[in-house]
This record gives sequence, structure tokens and C-alpha cells, in this order.
Amino acid sequence: MQILPVSEIDVDPSKVQEVEQIMKSTFRLITFSRKHLADDLLNTYLASTTNLKELLSIKNAQMEAQNEQEAQDYVVTLNDTLLFVADEIKHHVDFRTELQLFQLFRSISPESHAIHPNRYRDKLVQIGSYVCPDPAKIPSLVAELFQNMNAIKNPIIKAIYFHHELIRIHPFIDGNGRTTRVAKNWILMYNLYPPIFIRDENEKSRYIETLSNSFALLEKNPAIWNDELSVFFNQEIERLRFNSLLVYEAVKELGEARN
Repeated sequence: MQILPVSEIDVDPSKVQEVEQIMKSTFRLITFSRKHLADDLLNTYLASTTNLKELLSIKNAQMEAQNEQEAQDYVVTLNDTLLFVADEIKHHVDFRTELQLFQLFRSISPESHAIHPNRYRDKLVQIGSYVCPDPAKIPSLVAELFQNMNAIKNPIIKAIYFHHELIRIHPFIDGNGRTTRVAKNWILMYNLYPPIFIRDENEKSRYIETLSNSFALLEKNPAIWNDELSVFFNQEIERLRFNSLLVYEAVKELGEARN
């Protein structure tokens, strides 16, 4: 496997700018609106973000769990992890190191961590038809991924890029999806964007299919941007746009109620 070079990323900037504009509009309402109390607007924003985090817990559980009990147990674990992430963000800590990756792995996937404590997988694994990198290559691939992240200025692109490439590396024996999605949302929430989550079963199927297709094309043409990568990035940006609009509308509705 070869990590996708940052220089290859080819995302329509207008889609990213639309999300940025929605969040700027939200904070303008909070800061400058004469029709609202700033504290109330801020509380509404925080409440909306909290609700999104709760939805994130449920949706992540649905993706990982095999039955209702597993989902319930996982929601508890994920909520604890999100509280840890929220506390880190409160103390101005962004996600940027392998140590933090292992912290998330321990927190979100304790059963896997108990089997392989504080280390990457030592076995070959396969996702569908895609064979993940040899275990011996994982440390250097993860290190390169973190180094590449530092070269990406836009947090939206950085979060999605990290998500795609870490899933492709698949560094842990289990819990890779949940660890990766929380890391992605740590990056987004630190930069005052709402979290991204899968909303329904159809979206889950498209998510898995797009990842699989992009992996296959990268196997044929390593380090080259492809159409399936464009689809994946656009899907993630659209999820973020949807959630950003939810936050904006919640803030706007409070102000309109006071007219």
C-alpha cells in the first residue's frame, strides 16, 4: 500500500466553501443578531451539537453492533469516548498524534485493546476483496499519514482524508471503523464543525461500497486520485453539510420565535 499523497486530493472547493459558509452564518447569528440573546443562541448551538453527538452514538452503534444488546453497550462506550474528546477540545487539544489514536482505540474498543494492548495488529486482515497492508508496514504507514495530515490546512479535508486512509491501513485487529470515525469527528468538532455520522442503512451500504471501490482503484493505480475517491469525499462533505444546516436552523428558529 502507498499512502495517497496530499497533492493528489481533488475536491470541488465550492462544496467545502458551502459548509464553511453555513457555519459562519451560524456564528454570525450567535454573535451579531439583534433579535436574540447571545447566551441563548450559544446555548442553542451547544444543545444542537450535543444532540448530534447523541445521534452519532446511535448511528455508530448501528454500524458496529450485531444485536440490540451490543448496540446498547456500545452506545455507553462511545458516549464515554465522546466525553473524553469533548474534554480534550475544551482544553484546546486537537487530534494530531499516534498517542491520541491509541487513546481512542483503548476507549472505544476496550475488548480489542485487551487482546492487543497498545499495539497494532500482528495478522493479515481482509475487507471484502481488499487485503490490508502487512502488519510490519503499519507503523511507517500510520506515521506517514499523520505527517501528511500536517500538510492539509482545511480541517474538513483533513478529517475526511484521515478517515479514508486509516481505514485503508486498518491498523488494529478490530475496532478500526469506530476509532477512525471518532478521530475524524474530533478534528471536525475541534474546528467548530458538527460531527459526521451515517444516517440510515442505505447510506451505510453506499459508504461501504464507495470505500471498497476506491480501495480497489488505488490498488490498480497507487497514489492516484480516482472517481470513487471523489464520491467518498463528496458523500462525507454532504453529511457534514446536512448536519451544519441542522445546527444553523436550530439557532435561526430561536431568533425567529422572538420576532
